[in-house]
Amino acid sequence: SQPPWPGVHMCAHACACRSQPVKCYGSVQGTIYDYGALTIDGDEYVPFRNYAGKMVLFVNVASPLLTDPWLCLHAELNALQNELGPYGLVVLGFPSNQFGKQEPGQNSEILPALKYVRPGGGFVPNFQLFQKGDVNGAKEQKVYTFLKNACPPVAEEFGNPKNLFWEPLRNHDIKWNFEKFLVGPDGVPVMRWYHRANIAVVKNDIIAYMRQQQQEQDQ
Repeated sequence: SQPPWPGVHMCAHACACRSQPVKCYGSVQGTIYDYGALTIDGDEYVPFRNYAGKMVLFVNVASPLLTDPWLCLHAELNALQNELGPYGLVVLGFPSNQFGKQEPGQNSEILPALKYVRPGGGFVPNFQLFQKGDVNGAKEQKVYTFLKNACPPVAEEFGNPKNLFWEPLRNHDIKWNFEKFLVGPDGVPVMRWYHRANIAVVKNDIIAYMRQQQQEQDQ
C-alpha cells in the first residue's frame, strides 16, 4: 500500500508568495564551520566543518497537526535529499517549538511521532535532525544567529504575536517553521527562502546554484 505522506509534487501548502529567495550578504564574516550541534538522540556532537565541500540546507522544522496543509513538508525534504544528495546537497533539520508550539514533544518523542503519527505510515527522515532548540530570541542557537545575520529577512511582517514564542523580536528573525538557508561548499550562506516557498522552486534554485558553481570551476 502507498504511504500516507505524499511526494514533492503533491504538497498543497505552497504558494507563489515570496517564492524568490533573497541573496545573502557578500561581506559575511565567518562560516558555519565555526559551529556544530547535537544529533536529536544526543549521542553525537556534529561539527559543521564535517560538511566542508558540501552545500548545506538548514531548515527549522516542526511536526504539524494532522489537519495541517503542510503535513507533507518532511516528505518533501526527504525527496530533496534523495534527488540532490548525490550532487553534494546535505539537508539538516532543526526542530523548534517557537512557532505556534507545533513541536511540543521531547527530543526522544520527535522521531516516533514522525513515524507513527504525523505524517505517520512508517515515515523516517533521511536527513539529519538535531536536538530541539530556539532559532530566534535570547536563547537562539549560535549557528542561527550567524545565518540570520548573513542574509536579509525574507519578510518584514511577523504573524500573530500570540503564536510567536520568543523575545525580543528582531527584523532578521525567522518568521515561521520551514524557513530555509542554503550554505555554499565554502561554508558561507548563499540564499534564504520564505517558509512557504514551493519546494520545487527551492530545488530549482539550488540546481541553478550548482550549475553556476560548476561553470566557475570550469573556467
